[in-house]
Amino acid sequence: MSRVPFIPGRIHATNNLYQRYGPKGFMEIKILENDNLYVRVDLPGVPDDGVRHRVDSVRQKVVFFSGEETLGGDGDKVDDDVRQYSGTAGLGCDCCEITGVDAKMKDGVLRMIVSRVKVKDHDNKCTLFLPPNTGKSGSYNTDEPLFKMFKAAEPNPFVVKGCKLSTSRRRRGDGGGFCVSFDLPGVCSDDILVLPNENEVKFYGENKEVYEHDDSCRIFMGAITRSSVCAPGVPLLSHDIAWHAEFGVLTVRITPPGSSNTNRE
Repeated sequence: MSRVPFIPGRIHATNNLYQRYGPKGFMEIKILENDNLYVRVDLPGVPDDGVRHRVDSVRQKVVFFSGEETLGGDGDKVDDDVRQYSGTAGLGCDCCEITGVDAKMKDGVLRMIVSRVKVKDHDNKCTLFLPPNTGKSGSYNTDEPLFKMFKAAEPNPFVVKGCKLSTSRRRRGDGGGFCVSFDLPGVCSDDILVLPNENEVKFYGENKEVYEHDDSCRIFMGAITRSSVCAPGVPLLSHDIAWHAEFGVLTVRITPPGSSNTNRE
C-alpha cells in the first residue's frame, strides 16, 4: 500500500489526518454522573454485529474487545488488507469492579457503558481508568513541511493485523485503476458527500446523529488529487469514479477509460 496524497489544510487530530472537528483519539473514556464509564472505540470497517467483548472473569477490571473488518466487494480489498482489531479498556484502580457492559457497534464505532461498583475505599471518588491517555491525540502545525504531517500520523493501536493508518490506497488488478479508502468512524453513508472535479475527488463526512455521551459531532474532509491516480495527460473526469461507504469506511474506486473493470456503486 502507498500513502494517499493529502490536500493541505488544518489538521485537527493526528489519529486521523482527515478529521477537522470533534472528539479526538482512537479511544475516549469518560466518567458519567452515575459513576459508570462511557467508552468510545474507533473500529472502522467492523460490521455492526461483528464485535465481541467480555469482562475479565478473574479480576473484573477490564473489558476485552475484538472485531474484524469485512472483505468488501468488487475487489476493494484482498485478504491481506482486512484489518483485525483487539484491545482492552476498563478500571485503573483496586477499589472498583465491573458489574456489567452495555455495548453497541454502529458505523465503525464501538460504544460501551461500563457499570462498576465500589468494593472498598467507599468514601473516596474513583477517577482512574485504563488506558489513561485516551482522547489525547495532538494537532499538526500546518506551517511544517507536508512530509512531516505524514510522519505525525498515529497508527491505530487496536489494529493487530492490516493497515494501522486512517487511509490506504491499492492498485486494482488488470490495470483497473485504484481503490482509495478513508476511515470516517461514526459517519453513516447518508452523511457523506463525494464531489469529483477535473483536479480532485473531494469528500465530506459528518456524523449528524450525535450520541448522548459524545461532546459533539465529528467532521472529516479531504481529497484525492488527480496526479495520484491518473496517468499524465489523462483527465480525471474521463475515469469512471464510484464510491460506497459502510461501517465507517469510505471507499472510492477510480477506473481509467478503456479498462475492463466496471465500477458500480
